[in-house]
Amino acid sequence: MSGRQPLPPPEPPKPTRPPFKSHQGKRKRPALDTGDRDNVNGFVPPANDRRLQQPKKQKKEKKDGDSDDAPKQPQQPQLTAEEKKAKMKAKKLKNKLDKRNNNPNAVNEADLDYDLGLNRAMARMDASAAAEYLARQTKRYASDLSEVELADLSVPVSAFVDSSSYEKDRTLDNLADFLEDMAPLTETGKPGSKGKGKQIMQTAPEQKGAPHTIVVTGAGMRAADLVRAVRSFSTKNNFVAKLFAKHIKLAEAVSFLEGHRTGLAVGTPARLIDLLEQGALSVAHLRRIVVDASHIDQKKRGVLDMQDTTLPVVRWLSRPEFKARYAGGEDDTEEKPKDGPKPISIVFY
Repeated sequence: MSGRQPLPPPEPPKPTRPPFKSHQGKRKRPALDTGDRDNVNGFVPPANDRRLQQPKKQKKEKKDGDSDDAPKQPQQPQLTAEEKKAKMKAKKLKNKLDKRNNNPNAVNEADLDYDLGLNRAMARMDASAAAEYLARQTKRYASDLSEVELADLSVPVSAFVDSSSYEKDRTLDNLADFLEDMAPLTETGKPGSKGKGKQIMQTAPEQKGAPHTIVVTGAGMRAADLVRAVRSFSTKNNFVAKLFAKHIKLAEAVSFLEGHRTGLAVGTPARLIDLLEQGALSVAHLRRIVVDASHIDQKKRGVLDMQDTTLPVVRWLSRPEFKARYAGGEDDTEEKPKDGPKPISIVFY
């Protein structure tokens, strides 16, 4: 017997992994086995694995009457960049119009005449509509005021005169004609003849600086245009007063009122209030206040469409000197002397 020791039994071969092939791409994770079979790779999925939570999508069952030949909905064609831009523009315009229709303060584009610079909605307003519009704009631009302060700025409906019967465009060229039509109405409460209105506008009280008609606008440049539009009423005993700040100093306006008889004055609210408080401007013979309401600027804004001009106009119209003489005003129930101040009317032009 040989002295060699017996060889140990051979070890079983270790399992080898298949060679990785580059063309196979990304290796896939082994499928989850939720059954009782052994996981050969020893992979244990975590408890919060989303693949265990998401069920497989079920095929949609066909309903009775459905056929495989049912027509598919046609796909919408791809829009070009210009078409997308036009579509977005139309959508924005629609949203803007919807917002404007739901806004009581919005301006109707159909009423705006850009060629003549007019808001034709003002010409259709009767006395109640004009008073309501003024009150709404006052509340809009004076939202920080209390109810008591807003009440001080209120103007009674009876103070307004219905001028909607005037059919001509309310431009500068027709201002003189408009004043001739409104003068008899505000003087006697009844429409008069053309000659009667012109006669009223060409006369002036004997008291200097005491006009019977004041035209109110928002800016000095516009006031200068209005002065040129009513020059036909100027005579040697009736001067048209320029009561605005554009190129005219306050001292010059005071000197003019103290030295001239004037039946018609054109001004801006701030300058008018200053002259009234200084005593240079008298309202003892005032019969009508004409508000330049129809005119709009290049931004589609009128004198009552901006805070900087609306509140001064409202403060001028709600002066205590005027409220006491408005028809239906605070002192309307009191018995007034026959030779006392005459009533004052407000007219929207």
